[in-house]
Amino acid sequence: MFKNNLVFLKLLRWLIVGFLLVLLVTSGLSLYIKQTTKNYIFERTEELPETYTVLVLGASVRSNGELSTILRDRVESALLLYSQGKVKRFLLSGDNGTTSYNEPVAMKKYLRERGVPEEAIFMDFAGFDTYDSVYRASYIFEVDKAIVVTQHFHLPRAIYIARSMGLEYYGYIGDRRTYELESRNRYREIAANLKAWGELLINKEPHFKGDKIPITGKNN
Repeated sequence: MFKNNLVFLKLLRWLIVGFLLVLLVTSGLSLYIKQTTKNYIFERTEELPETYTVLVLGASVRSNGELSTILRDRVESALLLYSQGKVKRFLLSGDNGTTSYNEPVAMKKYLRERGVPEEAIFMDFAGFDTYDSVYRASYIFEVDKAIVVTQHFHLPRAIYIARSMGLEYYGYIGDRRTYELESRNRYREIAANLKAWGELLINKEPHFKGDKIPITGKNN
């Protein structure tokens, strides 16, 4: 019995040490990402450089085709940049994993209803996650300089991925309100940062590549 207790205590000690080590690494990585990207993330449009493209990262779309609150705020923020002449083309990147679910088309519909011309809107249907969206923006659409629009909690990771790929990307904070489950999103980012670091480490390719569609040419 005494021997079993010693084994249990030893195992428990190693589990605690392992947990603390993982916590230290993930927290340190998140802090590093925030510190190294903060100079490229802006809340005021006048502080942003002009770029040809705004990359809008996808989020959930409701069953009736309407944009979720988070996604609508991202698209509205990109629309503001367009109206102020900061950008000329939209790259809408999101999930179209099934025939019944399509984030880029929903975003495009929203923009078209607000007067954005067809030729200014490009869609990436295979932006399944942030890494894929950024990789494909450069590889497929040849976007080496852009403004990325998403919420504040998400931007450091997006800019970290882009800058690590050698891309001149800037972030515009698309928050227009306080969101439900905001604290959960922050904790989720800790794990997502670790995933992004690993993808960059192995130079992971996106789920799909495909033919080139230069953002300066005709859209798809």
